[in-house]
Amino acid sequence: MPAICFYFQVHQPRRVKHYSVFDIGRDHDYFDAKHKDTDNYAILNKVSSKCYLPTNELLLQLLTEFEDFKVSFSLSGIFLEQIEVDFPEVLESFQKLVATGRAEILAETYYHSLAFLYSRDEFVKQVELHSQIIERLFWVKPVVFRNTELIYNNNLAHVVEDLGYTGIITEGVDRVLGWRNSNFLYKPLGSETIKVLLKNYQLSDDIAFRFSNRGWAEYPLTADKFTTWVNQINGNGELLNLFMDYETFGEHQWEDSGIFDFLRALPGEILKHNGNTFTTPSEAVKNLKVKDELDMTEFVSWADSERDLSAWRSNDLQHESLEKIYSLEVRIKETQDSKLLEDWRRFTTSDHFYYMCTKYWSDGDVHKYFSPYESPFDAFLYYMNALKDLELRLDLITHST
Repeated sequence: MPAICFYFQVHQPRRVKHYSVFDIGRDHDYFDAKHKDTDNYAILNKVSSKCYLPTNELLLQLLTEFEDFKVSFSLSGIFLEQIEVDFPEVLESFQKLVATGRAEILAETYYHSLAFLYSRDEFVKQVELHSQIIERLFWVKPVVFRNTELIYNNNLAHVVEDLGYTGIITEGVDRVLGWRNSNFLYKPLGSETIKVLLKNYQLSDDIAFRFSNRGWAEYPLTADKFTTWVNQINGNGELLNLFMDYETFGEHQWEDSGIFDFLRALPGEILKHNGNTFTTPSEAVKNLKVKDELDMTEFVSWADSERDLSAWRSNDLQHESLEKIYSLEVRIKETQDSKLLEDWRRFTTSDHFYYMCTKYWSDGDVHKYFSPYESPFDAFLYYMNALKDLELRLDLITHST
């Protein structure tokens, strides 16, 4: 029977407000909005009440009831800095989960950025910053890494291995796996010690995306039905990685869909069957044998149907804004101005470029669902206006020294 590994991504960006050309040179606060669509406090307050607080409370009950139940989280640094200041009760609820010893925290980039694609030095620094906030708030040191939106290739695995991490997680992309399947532990090509865990996207997405879809052939999804699918892996897998956004519970799948009832029943149903267990990523890396070596030269991710980088780098808006923000890195850092550097890093958050995506059909609908802007062009306009002000501040500091 497989070991089930639950992983939840928990992230909320600091969205750029509706920053007009008339704000340039006058307003240096790019993220503190009163507009309902980009009011980061209001959005976080809503998601906390609908998802974080009730789901954390439910998971704490399940961890107390079932000794073999385990979960893992990737909490972005930019999410943690917001709840530490504005929603300490949410932070405390995550701390209680971690204190059980069966809720593992994973490493990532502090700003949930695409830094690995543009600046290895900045990538390493953001990983260090994230490790520091995790150790300060949760008193643990992460040993398994997950990059922003599960972006991954061989080179990333090697860099992360050099940083001392024992495991890394990514998407189980069919075109890369070939004859393999995602339900085993693998070794990245050319690595020595690090292991890679692959998301089973079919079963993960049954919960995250299809759960409330009344047009789905398997609707309604119940805990016993899902457990039947889990049991079918027996003999063709040792590890079932169920990776999803934490906002699945209560936000993307509303409470009246039955998602909390499903989660409440699932551990008990799975553990009814002899041999079924739950595991954390670090335990999987430690206890399971590697099935094979995995060669991923191209970048993959868990975003959109292509599962590549096109969610953030598929049009001129995205390329221009990404090239611009990273072109400022050296000058920003030379100033040693902490506020300027912090703002610059907030501009590296991947969500800004996700909102600029111009895809159509189902992927376009998903981007539109998450975006706080009327269009990708508005997202680009507000971002570049605010970035222009950041550059003016940089010029003033540079010319005054």
